Amino acid sequence: MAKVKILSRFLFRRFFGGLGLVLLIVCGIIFAVTFVERLPRNPTIFAALNDSWVRLIEYVPLFLPLAVFMGTLVAYYGLTRSSEGVIISGAGLSPYQMARPFLIGAFLIGVIATTVINPYAVVLGSKNITDEKLKLVDDAIWLRESSDNGFITLVAKNMTKTGDALEFFHTTIYIQNNEFKLTNRIDADKITLSVAGLNTDRATILDASGKTQTGPWKTKTLITPQTVLDRYLQPDQISFWKLPMFIKKMSDIGVSVRGHLVQFWTLLFLPLTMVAMATLGVAFSQTRQRRNHSFGKKFSLGILTCFVLYFTLNIFSALGANGTLPTLLAIIAPPLIIISAAGIFIAGFDTI
Repeated sequence: MAKVKILSRFLFRRFFGGLGLVLLIVCGIIFAVTFVERLPRNPTIFAALNDSWVRLIEYVPLFLPLAVFMGTLVAYYGLTRSSEGVIISGAGLSPYQMARPFLIGAFLIGVIATTVINPYAVVLGSKNITDEKLKLVDDAIWLRESSDNGFITLVAKNMTKTGDALEFFHTTIYIQNNEFKLTNRIDADKITLSVAGLNTDRATILDASGKTQTGPWKTKTLITPQTVLDRYLQPDQISFWKLPMFIKKMSDIGVSVRGHLVQFWTLLFLPLTMVAMATLGVAFSQTRQRRNHSFGKKFSLGILTCFVLYFTLNIFSALGANGTLPTLLAIIAPPLIIISAAGIFIAGFDTI
């Protein structure tokens, strides 16, 4: 029993070593490419570095399953090349016992990604919310408020978040009475939405009689920055911990939340997805050669398989988001299928 624990701790370290190497390479490439892309858009190098870091954290959940698979392959290849895999097998550990530390490590990575990395990425992203993160119609942002006094419709080309306020650029506001008759049109280069309402220092105001005047303009609204963000935030812009309450709140007002449900189930079962990718990596790593000369072919085939699985997972997510499949089934079915297929292969290999 003591021997098994020692070997398990050794394999656990090898798994995280392989995964760390893969993450270091992948994150380094993504960070460098993003930095070069963002450098012209930022005033200083430090701003570009910060922007690249935010983008990197946002990309982590996308490539983490692939990194777990590649890390498992790299760790197993190291064991095979150094003949440590043969020694461990000779010590009486079955392929299942050898795989257990890898699966536990993958599960822990999934838990950390869901409970720590995702909320951290959302916090970083919320400091720089722009029009790119809102649902746009005709390449513009549309907001509409109805009240007892009439209707206010705002159309803007761009938006940014500054503190607790939202700033809209190249904005046109239409004000209508209860009979839908246009009473005012306001055009401004920048309009700020705060808890006090809409306001701008300089606007062109056209009234119902056709008279035009220029000057400051403001009005109270029921719309607040938080209600705008709550209505238009994409699923990946909401923390895992806040998603259940957000889904309930949006459901109560009749807004479709299928995309947010898919995101919630994806994050909740991310540890299972990580276990599935680690199991697949173990299956691709099985060999009876003393030195795994076919590693290159297996690695290439495994990467190709991962990309196929990535698109398959996206297809299942899309089917869940549009209602073709139940959202829970769309998320949980692929990793269970992967684990079953890889487990059958490992069991067949073990009995040869």
